[in-house]
Amino acid sequence: MCTLTPSPAVSSSHVLAEQVLSELDGHGVRGEAIRLVDLDVKPGVQADMGSGDAWPEVRRRVLGADILLLATPIWLGHPSSVAQRALERLDAELSETDENGKPLTYGKVATVAIVGNEDGAHKVSADLFQALNDCGFTIPAGGATYWVGEAMGSTDYKDLDGAPDSVASTTKTLASNAVHLANLLRDAPYPA
Repeated sequence: MCTLTPSPAVSSSHVLAEQVLSELDGHGVRGEAIRLVDLDVKPGVQADMGSGDAWPEVRRRVLGADILLLATPIWLGHPSSVAQRALERLDAELSETDENGKPLTYGKVATVAIVGNEDGAHKVSADLFQALNDCGFTIPAGGATYWVGEAMGSTDYKDLDGAPDSVASTTKTLASNAVHLANLLRDAPYPA
């Protein structure tokens, strides 16, 4: 999760990510939210940037999962700087391959959850989807859920009484399609 808000403070990105995880749990998929802002993830494009780098443990969890959810706020019309750091670190996967020469991320599904108080959810999802696909992930149909409040407004997603119906519906679709695609890719992997 790529919120800019350190734990234990409540984060809108975390709230939406937990809602996605809850929908995935309804399909028998267990997951966890990892707040990258709480970790010392070093800048760089290698799988391990040396002493003190927290990314190798995050990477182990990502590679152990069938579905990746990247949750981010919109800042100045873009994903958070934490999301950019995660993408830069995932770039290392382009040179990490299995015994057949396929990147280790092939066969893994990526989804996104976006929150913000400005327009831009489609642009942010497009940017993230292209980067995640470049890194070897497969994107399901309906693979994004988002909430964008009033432009220049003061209401955050975390302040709502619950997910609006439209967000709940897209979150449910994201989970269903991600699980469906992950199962298909597990049963019929990409060729070498």
